[in-house]
Amino acid sequence: MSTNGEAYSELKKNLGEKTTLVAVSKTKTAEDILALYKLGQRDFGENYVQELIDKRAQLPGDIRWHFIGHLQSNKAKQITPFVHLIHGVDSLKLLAEINKQAAKVPRVVDVLLQVHIAREETKFGLDAAELKQVMEAVRDKPDQWAHIRIRGLMGMASNTDDVSDVTAEFHQLKVLLDQWFPSNGILSMGMSGDYQLAVKEGSTMVRIGSLLFGKRG
Repeated sequence: MSTNGEAYSELKKNLGEKTTLVAVSKTKTAEDILALYKLGQRDFGENYVQELIDKRAQLPGDIRWHFIGHLQSNKAKQITPFVHLIHGVDSLKLLAEINKQAAKVPRVVDVLLQVHIAREETKFGLDAAELKQVMEAVRDKPDQWAHIRIRGLMGMASNTDDVSDVTAEFHQLKVLLDQWFPSNGILSMGMSGDYQLAVKEGSTMVRIGSLLFGKRG
């Protein structure tokens, strides 16, 4: 399904200036992405490394590419030269690999730490204790982490229609953000089905696909 311009305009209006829209373009064609680009969208999110690399080669150079999937350490080197933001860093090992590969470019790569807030065990992410461990490891030895910059947190709520559960999970993530990033931290939470709840709970970045591109076929 091609991009719906009216849906994009309505979504941008609803989000306002304080919330960044990342258009989730996985499985979508370069033509679909370009249609949204022509409406003014610049932030696009991809879940798979090779798909991201292929699309980047076909599309305008001023697109800000977000990697929003589960990144394997052995593939980090393929996107560190150009990626705008890596959302799903869920281990100190992965963070170290991104830092190592970014040093070779060299550049500083912006990342978000993924926190597990959902009930489903299948979702990735750090718990509060692991988050503390990663944050303190980086802060205690900043010279060793010169090529990454932790900008904030990312999380995915449970796949449920229970609004109170989803709201509580988003609130939990906002509390952690305020603890570790008391000013100007990025909070990437909220997707097509729950972004309005996420924004109410303090999200500064939403990842939306189906509302923009239609349901995946």
